[in-house]
Amino acid sequence: MKKLRKIIEINEELCNGCGQCISACAESALALVNGKARVVSDNLCDGLGTCIGECPTGALKIVEREAEEFDAQAVEIARSCPSTRMVMTFTAGTPSSEARPSALSHWPVKIRLIPENAPFLKGADLLVVADCVPVAFSDLHGRFLPGKVVMAGCPKFDEAQPYIEKFAGIFHNAGIRRVTVLTMEVPCCSGLPILVRKGMELAGVRVPMEVAVISTRGEILDKTA
Repeated sequence: MKKLRKIIEINEELCNGCGQCISACAESALALVNGKARVVSDNLCDGLGTCIGECPTGALKIVEREAEEFDAQAVEIARSCPSTRMVMTFTAGTPSSEARPSALSHWPVKIRLIPENAPFLKGADLLVVADCVPVAFSDLHGRFLPGKVVMAGCPKFDEAQPYIEKFAGIFHNAGIRRVTVLTMEVPCCSGLPILVRKGMELAGVRVPMEVAVISTRGEILDKTA
């Protein structure tokens, strides 16, 4: 049921797609859509505006308008990984009869486990992947991994701040040359490039970065620099 209440409004012309408001929203009401922050559902936004202070461009404000009532139960569902709600069945592709050699050059591969001073990080090209990507994208070892150091993690189930600090330490000490980030199309993955960029900011460096989005069918949906 709709009623007159306070809710967040986003000026798309001012939004630069940095994603800082998304990290600040405890209700999972915001997501990046085509490079802009959006309120994904009115009933997830409590209208308190804790996200406003994180916006560097002033794109967010509280307005009063007709909107669906805030639904705490819907928030709890939204906080769970969206992948659990995207239940799909489809015909798998035919696997190749020839196994591709692994392009993995180091161990460990989890973001939480790789030491900031690991020797394989020195001067490396970094490949940061969401945990689900290697399952969905069959040609990871042929298309993206050769010549790169890979770090894998889940921005939904792991704490954000340790990721930021880990990336910052690596960017500060290792002389990373460039970064490629692979995420899935599900909304919870959109935070991974944000955490990498925040790590750069904390380290005070700028490293060329490319982001590619993978569909649940294993297709490359989008690539942005």
